Amino acid sequence: MRVAVIGANGQLGHDVCSAFSAAKNEVVALDHSRIEISSSESVRNALESIRPNLVINTAALPNVDKCEIEPAPAFAVNALGARNVAQTSDALGATLIHISTDYVFDGLKKSPYTEGDAVMPLNVYGNTKLSGEYFVRGAIQRHFLVRVSAIYGHNPCRGKGGLNFVERMLKLAREQSEVRVVDDEMVTPTPTSEIAKQLVILSAIQNYGLYHASSEGSCSWYDFAAAIFSLTGTTARLARANPSEFPARAPRPKYSVMENAALKKRSLNVFSTWQDGLANYLAQRKEPGSPAGK
Repeated sequence: MRVAVIGANGQLGHDVCSAFSAAKNEVVALDHSRIEISSSESVRNALESIRPNLVINTAALPNVDKCEIEPAPAFAVNALGARNVAQTSDALGATLIHISTDYVFDGLKKSPYTEGDAVMPLNVYGNTKLSGEYFVRGAIQRHFLVRVSAIYGHNPCRGKGGLNFVERMLKLAREQSEVRVVDDEMVTPTPTSEIAKQLVILSAIQNYGLYHASSEGSCSWYDFAAAIFSLTGTTARLARANPSEFPARAPRPKYSVMENAALKKRSLNVFSTWQDGLANYLAQRKEPGSPAGK
């Protein structure tokens, strides 16, 4: 199968390319130099030259606070870009996997969100990603909408300054004696490598539609940092930050934990617990030649 991966040089896109290549697919990696999804002409030219069987769109403007102050470019990429990719994929007879987010929820439920729960984004980023979902649904029948949560991977994320949460915590621990982290937001940290493996499995079925794809369990950002420090033997002191200590332009849901109900219904869920995912990430981080280990 010929697979076009949009956003191939990103945190998730890098692992998606690796996973589909390992599964013996012909992978065409499309980074920003080869495709601009906010331009329908760019999308059409790039995909028509490849004529893929499957398109995977991992590209987005993910900086939540920047989206809040610059909504127009966020909408152009996260919403209209999704429409452009969906329309061209449909015209070429390809299947589309489009990546969305847990930030389509308002966090008021206090129990894991399933695919059937009502959406209510709190910020511009969540609204633009939800708009992208609607555009995909309206443009192509052969689609998988995959919502992910609190992702981290070995490849740098340019849209968030290059450091994922794990690497940022370890960097802060090297630079200062105390690291302060909020504990009032509940999430499910999820390695991009596990998401990529799940996408390979999804690509083999024709049960199109909406899927949640995150690790099992949940924790606060403080709990996640504590696990990182414990597993790495970090000696810096970890302290709970006050909710107002790190003001943000964009409101975040206090609870954005998801349940992979659709995957489990079809016995397709491959995710481990967030603790196991972190342990595996840190083990791979130490391997010679890994991006984080260099």
